[in-house]
Amino acid sequence: MGRAARSGRWCARRRVTPLLLVAATVAAATVAAGASACARRRPQTHTVAIRRFAFQPATLAVAQGDTVVWANGDIVPHTATARDGSWDSASLAADGRWRLVAARPGRHPYYCVFHPSMQGVIEVR
Repeated sequence: MGRAARSGRWCARRRVTPLLLVAATVAAATVAAGASACARRRPQTHTVAIRRFAFQPATLAVAQGDTVVWANGDIVPHTATARDGSWDSASLAADGRWRLVAARPGRHPYYCVFHPSMQGVIEVR
C-alpha cells in the first residue's frame, strides 16, 4: 500500500474521530444531567391526617429525607408511635401537628398508643 493510501485512511479516521468524540461527550453529558437531576431531588412534605380515629392515608410511601407531618383533626389526643419504638410523637392534642424526617429506608408500622386499633405504615424508599 502506498504512502497516499495510508495517508488517506488516516485522514478519514481523523475526520470521524471528532464526530464520535462529540457524540460520546453529548451522551455522557445527557446521562450525567439525568443522574444529577435525580440526585438533586428536593425533599417533599407529606401529611397524614388523623380523622375519625384513623390515619389517612393508612399507608404512605415516601423517599428517604422526606418529611411526614401528622395532623390531628379529631377532638381527642392521639399519638403516632413506631411499633419498634424508634420514634414517638407523644400526645398530639386536637389540631396538633408533629413532624418526622424519614431517614431509615424500609417499612415502618406505627399506631396510636391511646387507640391501638389505629394503625398505619410509612414506607421509606
